[in-house]
Amino acid sequence: MHVLYIHFHELTDEPLYHRLLDLLAEFTPQVQALPPDAALADVSGSLRYFGTDALALAERVRARTGGLYGLRSTVGVAANPMLARMVAADGPPSAVRALPDDVDAVAAFLAHKPAAALHGVGPATARTLSSYGLDSVGKIAAAPLGTLQRILGAGAGRRLHDAAHGLDPTRVVPAAPARSLRVEHRFPQDELDPDVRRAALLALADRLGLRLRAERQATRSLALTVRYADRTGYTTITRSRTLREATSHTPPLTALARELHDRLALQRARVRSLALRAEDLIPAEQAPRQLLFDPVDERARRIEAVVDRARRKYGPDAVRPAGAG
Repeated sequence: MHVLYIHFHELTDEPLYHRLLDLLAEFTPQVQALPPDAALADVSGSLRYFGTDALALAERVRARTGGLYGLRSTVGVAANPMLARMVAADGPPSAVRALPDDVDAVAAFLAHKPAAALHGVGPATARTLSSYGLDSVGKIAAAPLGTLQRILGAGAGRRLHDAAHGLDPTRVVPAAPARSLRVEHRFPQDELDPDVRRAALLALADRLGLRLRAERQATRSLALTVRYADRTGYTTITRSRTLREATSHTPPLTALARELHDRLALQRARVRSLALRAEDLIPAEQAPRQLLFDPVDERARRIEAVVDRARRKYGPDAVRPAGAG
């Protein structure tokens, strides 16, 4: 065991996330950021230096995270990134869990997991596998490689075969988080009204689009973070999706933000805050644009440009979208 997957709970502060990455770098230089609230660390080169094992280092990381920043964290310890992620998710939060480097132990751990638990197996692939009776990792592992390749194709079948046996060729690649832009709305009290939340999302998407255009950036991906009350206090959940094309324009950002919100099915939730984060940014001039020959789209972009000029001159609140919270 030498790979740690660390998930920081209830983390919504991007500067704090960077400080947590710096904390991990005190244990090993092999730290890979997984925004917005997780990271991978390869501690194989640090064990001799610290005179301990990976499990003990994971306990130190969790203790320092809690002691310095008051954050709960869950750490999975295993032989590769895939298994570390899976073992971290295999139980209640705020713990250190380890999977021994033993073939039988790995097989027993994976056997009864659903196919979708394997990294890279999405809902569509899981449904395809289930239609062939391969609804668990154990059944997939027992299937001949040729069968998996006939179902999914040569490359995908090989990757699934390896994953079902606990093999993951990916490595921890030291990398800082991709530059992103984030906007947040905190309600004065827990908000129950979905219409009020949707209005707040419109205002957030408008602010985010304005910032992107001001910095001449476009985003390829959008993430929504919702903090809401539950029986144990407050829970933070994040969902993200890749846009069909990189953009800085408010309408597609608003549409995707509302789609992400509606898919969470939090109609009766008591929401304390909403945040939108534009990820995977590129210079706006590098963003491809599909020509729609749509006069409505062209008119909307021209109006947006006029509104941006007015805001630069008179302030961001000079013009606001109708229905924004």
